[in-house]
Amino acid sequence: MSENSLLAVDHLKRSIDWKQGLAISLGVPLLILPSLGYIPLYLSAAAILIWGLSVLQGFMQNAAYAEMATTFPKASGLPGYAQHIFRTENYKGKYDKGKLIGGFSAWSYWFAWNPVLAIFAILVGGYLHGLFPVLAATFTEYQLSLISGLVIFAGLFMVNWFGLKDGAILGYILAAVSLIPLVILTVAPFATGHVELANITGNWLPADWAWDMHHILILFGIFAIAQWSACGWETAAIYGPEYKNPAKDVPKALFACGIICFFSYVLVQTAVIGVLGVDGVRAEPVSPLIPVARAVFGEAGSIITIIMLIAAMILIIQTAYLGSSRAMHSMATEGNLPKVFGKTNRHGTPFIALLVTAAFNVVLISMGSLAAILAAAAIGYTCANGISLFAYVRARKHPAFVDLERPFKAPKGWKHVAMLFGLFNLPLCLVGVVYLNSLEIGWTSTWLGFIVLALYIPIWFYSQGESRRSNHIPATARSSDHHADTDAADLEKLPSIT
Repeated sequence: MSENSLLAVDHLKRSIDWKQGLAISLGVPLLILPSLGYIPLYLSAAAILIWGLSVLQGFMQNAAYAEMATTFPKASGLPGYAQHIFRTENYKGKYDKGKLIGGFSAWSYWFAWNPVLAIFAILVGGYLHGLFPVLAATFTEYQLSLISGLVIFAGLFMVNWFGLKDGAILGYILAAVSLIPLVILTVAPFATGHVELANITGNWLPADWAWDMHHILILFGIFAIAQWSACGWETAAIYGPEYKNPAKDVPKALFACGIICFFSYVLVQTAVIGVLGVDGVRAEPVSPLIPVARAVFGEAGSIITIIMLIAAMILIIQTAYLGSSRAMHSMATEGNLPKVFGKTNRHGTPFIALLVTAAFNVVLISMGSLAAILAAAAIGYTCANGISLFAYVRARKHPAFVDLERPFKAPKGWKHVAMLFGLFNLPLCLVGVVYLNSLEIGWTSTWLGFIVLALYIPIWFYSQGESRRSNHIPATARSSDHHADTDAADLEKLPSIT
């Protein structure tokens, strides 16, 4: 990156190791909650296989992302890789189309993670409404969701104001509160004999399932929805600029989270279907873990489960909040968003991006529909993964990148694997999720997804104009403006991406 670009934004600080990165990412195994009862609606007990295959898909994709994270250690995960690889170095024209593609990938990633805040704030409000009669008598479910969102967003903003290291500490606490009870709730039905294998083997696929185009498109859509959850552990790589030793920390954090996800997703779905049966899951599509807890532990168990799930949701919101803000910071750093979104405080926290992310999700909560918000987010995630995998292929073939040092390297020929899964995302999963949306909830979520993604175009053109105006400011003026916010010692520490 040029010196001018460095002067335009603030930069993140290297303050965490792989264990802290893993702690922040431990919200990902809990992303199964919104879809735990959803996928069996379409695929019955084969939902177990879908989760396993989707996590394996994550290993295929994330091996490529781990390589890019160590090759470009100052780029922030998926958003940073694609922006860096697609841009044209020393571009002399007015608009760099490659830079637009990379920026669009980062914007898609931001939109994929961003709605997690709204989705789980709505779920928190719903659980509180059902758990406490006094709250149900005073507030509507929507009001509780809005209040929950405001309180959680404000609390996480204050915690993360002091840097990513403190966010990791909160991750440790919430992981203990939520993951341990989730493991107990998953394992207990097997130990107590409540899991009946006949519920799984006797209902593997719906009776009307056929391998025609209609069902194949549904299957692609289901993979897109599942991928949003089961491949999301790539978020461990987004903190590349903040790991103390990214060459070692990134692969460790990534694959440790992936192993946890694999066992968690497969076993949780197996336990739920094994206890309730497919019909029982369909009767409780939003919160099937509650009747599982009631069956195994009684009424007290269901109350404990709700409290545990609320803690889990806060952990998920924490993971998404940090990931979304880093995506915005990365785009501002690369000149693909207005530079104000790259501003950090003295602790290295991109606080403007945090504020914008919270405000956007308050608006999303007003929509009220979990299915519509999740479907729209899945559209963004398929775009982000597809373009990022194409960026990996370019990085392995382009002369400007082929000889770069790669402290972690995916197996030989992995560019072909990346291309295969890139095409699986774009166009197959994208077409599938749009088709699935049209069958289930109409075109609302599809239009929401495409409109938000399309909004990036005018924002990007504005950002390019802002960059050109900054480049015409005399160097002495830029230096003066910069030192108003950053002292000389900090300036020496600012990293460059190239």
